[in-house]
Amino acid sequence: MSAPADRKLRRARLGSRRARAHTESTRTLATARRVAEELQQGLGTPRASAAARGLRRLLDVEGLGLCDLSGQVRWAGHPAPEETVSALVDNVLHTETRRGRPPLIAVPLHSYEELAGVLVISGQTRISAVREVVGWVEHALERGRLESSAEQAAQSELRALRAQISPHFVYNALTVIASLVRSDPERAHELMLDFADHARYSLSGNIEYTTVADEFHAIETYLTLQRAVLDDRLRVQVRVAPEVLAVAIPYLVLQPLVENAVRHGIEPHGGSGLVQVCGEAEGNDLVISVEDDGLGMDPELAEAILAGQGNHSSVGLTNVDRRLRTVYGPRFGLVVETATNAGTRVVVRVPLFQPGVVP
Repeated sequence: MSAPADRKLRRARLGSRRARAHTESTRTLATARRVAEELQQGLGTPRASAAARGLRRLLDVEGLGLCDLSGQVRWAGHPAPEETVSALVDNVLHTETRRGRPPLIAVPLHSYEELAGVLVISGQTRISAVREVVGWVEHALERGRLESSAEQAAQSELRALRAQISPHFVYNALTVIASLVRSDPERAHELMLDFADHARYSLSGNIEYTTVADEFHAIETYLTLQRAVLDDRLRVQVRVAPEVLAVAIPYLVLQPLVENAVRHGIEPHGGSGLVQVCGEAEGNDLVISVEDDGLGMDPELAEAILAGQGNHSSVGLTNVDRRLRTVYGPRFGLVVETATNAGTRVVVRVPLFQPGVVP
């Protein structure tokens, strides 16, 4: 074979090996990603069996089991003798240290330094590979626990927000309605329907997402009632682009912002004030702003409120900001522009479409 032909053959072989290595790496990463998704709910769910199958393929062993704290092992491949595995797992759960030696070992799994379960491996494998797989599993368990905690916190905050209709607002609204029953019964009837509509939406159960149209209808109802209470002291401008009305957003993200604008911006001001609410599309984002020309606040105080620090009355801002970040990620949330005696502008920016956000 000539030298050029020999070099060409070596390059072809090298390219083939690289291609195979790339394909294998891609498969490994894809399997690891699926395993992480399947472990989001922990080791005690049926999806842990699918995770065990993926881990067995990664380690290329005869059998692999994932065990939760109850001692139940979910096997993939050929299970080891039950009595032997049971004794090994029990030992690991009590000592939190690795037990056994190839071809049968059991390794503790931790989540935030707490024992979460046991990984059982049947067959010959490298301990370094086992350590790497343990790291993947523990990372997946910690991520799942973190996301579950964030979701539970968001749901708890939403339940609290639903129950947080200001007694002061309820009293004032009903007082105004009662005062109009004889002098202007038609107006009293309209306001009572608005109040019922406001209460129905604010206290609706089992709603996680809604539409921009529904959120804007809710704040218009609230502002109608507040204008009846505050009379000439409150002026309102609400504008929303028709093309964003059907966009899905988390439930009750606008009303707390508008309530804060009225309660903490306009009401304490003494004179009259303007609340403006605007919703429109900017590129691939939905941008909604709530602005008032009231008292405003120190920017450092606004930052502390968003961070959930201290005991502030504007808890709605913290609640909305946390829920937006939970749904859309840390890049999204509230932006507050304010200064003392210069009013406040709160901006909500979220994607026009987000997988899983459906009314």
